[in-house]
Amino acid sequence: MQGLGAFATERIPAGVRLVEYAGQRITPAEADARYPDVEGERHHTYLFAIDDEWVIDAAFDGNDARWINHSCDPNCDAVVEDGKIWIETIREVSPGEELAYDYAYILPERHTPAAKRKYPCSCGAATCRGTILARKR
Repeated sequence: MQGLGAFATERIPAGVRLVEYAGQRITPAEADARYPDVEGERHHTYLFAIDDEWVIDAAFDGNDARWINHSCDPNCDAVVEDGKIWIETIREVSPGEELAYDYAYILPERHTPAAKRKYPCSCGAATCRGTILARKR
């Protein structure tokens, strides 16, 4: 896990809509200009794509949803509905348990070993892929 994280303060049943992933709505081109890839540096932003036209940048006007980390064995999922991103539980969450969803980031290019190193995962799950990148089909 990385950063602060977000933790349940009470038992949360499966299927609960927890929070909207809020932030400034920008275009993918604006996101690329704001956060250019730097060779040899680890990639990290609070960007979340809604679709091909809009991206949410939670670094600007974001809320607590931006602290929810990635896990390869998540207890939450991100759901896009009516142009908004919602974080929902997919199983019961115990008090004190960290909230996490699978970022399943997809690059337009091939997910090479070098690309996977640029997007590392250290979630510690038995099923950890070692990267926040999704498996490409």
